[in-house]
Amino acid sequence: MADLFAGAERLMGMSDRVWRRHANPLSVATRFTVLPLLALAIWSRVWLGWAALVPVALVLLWTWWNPRAFREPRSFASWGSRAVLGERIFLAHRAEIPAHHLRVARMLGYASAPGALVMGAGLWMLWADWVVFGIVLTALPKTWFCDRMVWIHDDWVRAGGAVPGLTAEEVAHDRI
Repeated sequence: MADLFAGAERLMGMSDRVWRRHANPLSVATRFTVLPLLALAIWSRVWLGWAALVPVALVLLWTWWNPRAFREPRSFASWGSRAVLGERIFLAHRAEIPAHHLRVARMLGYASAPGALVMGAGLWMLWADWVVFGIVLTALPKTWFCDRMVWIHDDWVRAGGAVPGLTAEEVAHDRI
């Protein structure tokens, strides 16, 4: 599962600069629009036929652009910023992260799959209630995953670990 996370990071082209911008709480909050927008874009095949590929492509573009869309935050102390920085720590220092964090992160990654299947089935059969339920079932573990990343960040910083992409002064300024 962790290699899946690293693969997604490479696919998204996440440089230090992009990670810093993605740590903006607005970037984190608007990231949660991706799944509902994707569902709506796929559903639009009912009205648009093959032209629905245009909104699907736009959602994929939004998925890529979202981490780049906002300015770097003034402070990295918010929950959303710490979630993003915790994910960076998770990706860069997996071998050093306590096993209990890794188990829960893996479990939460897998826990999103049933919701994605329900959403996919709803989109296939055009059952709106299944689509909405699937989105919720997918988003809840993702939100919990973000909270786990905050916990990883906070534990890491308390232990004196360096946060990838931040200077020691920035970490000290935002110390929790």
